[in-house]
Amino acid sequence: MQPFHGTGVCVARVLLVNPSYSRVYHATRAGAVVPVFPTLGLAAVAATARRAGNEVRILDLSYRDYRADEVRRHVVGWKPDVVGITAATPLMNQLRDMSCLIKGISRGILLVGGGPHPSALPEETLCESMLDCVVYGEGDETFAEVASGADLKGIAGVCRRDGDATVMNPPRPLVGHLDDLPMPAWDLYNADEYKSRCSRLLVKHPPASMIEFSRGCVFKCDFCGSKNTVGFGLRRKSPERCAQEMEALYRLGFREALLADDIFTSHNDWAESVCDAISSRGIRMAWTCSNGIRVDSARPSLFRSMRRAGCYRVHFGFESGNDEVLKGFGKGGKATLEQGREAVRMARAAGLDTFGMFMVGLSGDTEASMKDTIEYARSLPLDMMRCGVTVPLPGSKMFSDFRRLGRIKSYDWDLYDVYNTRPICDHPTLSWEAIERHYDLFYKRAFYMNPAFLWRRLVRGIRTGEFAEDMRGFAAMVSSSARTRTSSEYAFREEWPSHDFKSDNLRDVPVSRPRVAHDARRAADR
Repeated sequence: MQPFHGTGVCVARVLLVNPSYSRVYHATRAGAVVPVFPTLGLAAVAATARRAGNEVRILDLSYRDYRADEVRRHVVGWKPDVVGITAATPLMNQLRDMSCLIKGISRGILLVGGGPHPSALPEETLCESMLDCVVYGEGDETFAEVASGADLKGIAGVCRRDGDATVMNPPRPLVGHLDDLPMPAWDLYNADEYKSRCSRLLVKHPPASMIEFSRGCVFKCDFCGSKNTVGFGLRRKSPERCAQEMEALYRLGFREALLADDIFTSHNDWAESVCDAISSRGIRMAWTCSNGIRVDSARPSLFRSMRRAGCYRVHFGFESGNDEVLKGFGKGGKATLEQGREAVRMARAAGLDTFGMFMVGLSGDTEASMKDTIEYARSLPLDMMRCGVTVPLPGSKMFSDFRRLGRIKSYDWDLYDVYNTRPICDHPTLSWEAIERHYDLFYKRAFYMNPAFLWRRLVRGIRTGEFAEDMRGFAAMVSSSARTRTSSEYAFREEWPSHDFKSDNLRDVPVSRPRVAHDARRAADR
């Protein structure tokens, strides 16, 4: 790394990598509607790293197959000083494989992990990979310091190696004023690359990208681990900043934005102000609340404001069709089935499409309650819906509880996505076969054997001129549900470091520094 003259700040070449979704997400029943668009987290940390004077590139493998030779080509060709890899849990094995690949190319590359899984299990992530450090929690400022060459020992929010041990530096406080962050570096993505990457069942006006207006959540659903990265509580951007970000996306060639916020509508007055700010600028950007909104926050005036501002669809996180199950996993009785029905009615009255998100195998589920969920989904006048299997994701209360009780049966991270039906854990009230059976039954009853739903899609398709797109989307869903899911092909599986996850006290377990064999085939060092 070369410092700026007189500043002591390093100018580094930084490569950020988003793993491939192909064999983990796309080879599932819901593979046709898996979102593929620029990763907001990488755009955010790229922006702060670039503001610190570093040169940054993004390698997005989300819409490509994972091929080690392609990653090698980018690393050898550009010779980055720092490589950062993000990973949700189902993508963790790719991070492990790439870490072995990249350290085989050059041990001088500073290799950094981040994202949901490394933030949830930072020490374990170091044990299982060749990473030099993990950025845990909110990474905007932390990664900028790491990339700029600061001593890892003094950087808050870093988990690092110290000889044969791992060291957790103190956590970094959350960003207090989100408006102070630079605009996400969406310009590092080529908008044209994403025009045909996402199903029209999910995106009507490609190319699309994620956007955020707020961070955090104040609820405690036991299956959710988002607070590992964005914290507990709610921080909001100013309405003016939200409108500026929407405008910036439009100028870069994107035509739809998908809102990443966990609880955008929890403060209705602020949310309406955001919509008014977007409307007042005349931004012709379509957008959706794709991460779901709580049904107990629905208001007719808010939905009307959203519609005027370009929003055309709201996703509702219904999860269950049983009020007792909703109370049990953390919604605390504040979101009810009746409120769900009323929220859908209000959204449709405002001219918004409605998308329902459901889950089977929740912590309090029984076979009877899963049937309730299926029939509830079947009865709602939704335009689209999706169901997933409840997975005890690292960082969630469910994972912690199950791990403590010895209920986690597999630490093969490839299995940890919500559309997988292979057994990961012993559910306290259900067999895995029952969960899989009701997952299949959801799609049969709520989709293919639901005349009201099929009629709505037909009428809507004819009215909007999207009938042909609908047919292609449904055909893709059918073909993906018949696809046999296979394990990802990894080039360096035999070299992956391993960790004993049955050990209860990680801090007392010595961590061996991983070694990589530098054979002639992989020794393309700089």
